[in-house]
Amino acid sequence: MLILKKCPKLANYAKLIAGALLGIGIYARVEKGQVNAVVDLLADPAIVLIVVGSLAWILGFFGCYCYVLLILFVLQLVGAILGFVFSDKVEEHIGNLVETAIEKYRDDIDLQNLIDWTQKEFQCCGGKDGFKDWHQHNRYFNCSEENLSRERCGVPYSCCRPEGEEVVINTMCGYDFAPDATPTEAIDRIYIRSCIFAVADWARENLFLLGGIAMGLAIPQLVGILLSRVFINQIQDERELANQEARL
Repeated sequence: MLILKKCPKLANYAKLIAGALLGIGIYARVEKGQVNAVVDLLADPAIVLIVVGSLAWILGFFGCYCYVLLILFVLQLVGAILGFVFSDKVEEHIGNLVETAIEKYRDDIDLQNLIDWTQKEFQCCGGKDGFKDWHQHNRYFNCSEENLSRERCGVPYSCCRPEGEEVVINTMCGYDFAPDATPTEAIDRIYIRSCIFAVADWARENLFLLGGIAMGLAIPQLVGILLSRVFINQIQDERELANQEARL
């Protein structure tokens, strides 16, 4: 009974937190200016805040309504199953998304920081084709003769391998590669592993952790569905009792 009474209060707290996330995401998106394409949305970290904030607000607003929570839970479950079944398509779309992110690396400081963090954390460089993606998809790093940038035929500093126990990374270690440089020639200076494969391998190695996170997200929703159903039954019982007393 005490839990049922606290359900609306918990939903209000969830709405406040969700509203804050949503507001920050919208502010960040507006500050960045106009969106030029759908792929811009998918490659923008600010959109993550908007999506998470929106979903959390919906859950908070409908937190005590059993059927809405059930529908949301089923949609998430179906999405996870489809992602598993069509994993090849998902990998292809992720590859295209990474290429778009590489192309816009210098255009968005948040995206740039996200890419640099990923490449340093997972010790990888580029997308499906590794460090070659930077030469193919970014106008500052491409190897064309028209590119007069000092970064021509280079990669971002986050691809650089630390030398020994050095604290400060040589941010120019990835410059001046030959246009036809091979991974064997580059491996001593930069990471050559694809970030898509590196993150996928990390996910496979941490299946229990990811499964625990998924369960942690699913359990509150299942508890919400159960409590909402109990709450509905209680209201119906009280109405039926009141009707019986009125007939007496």
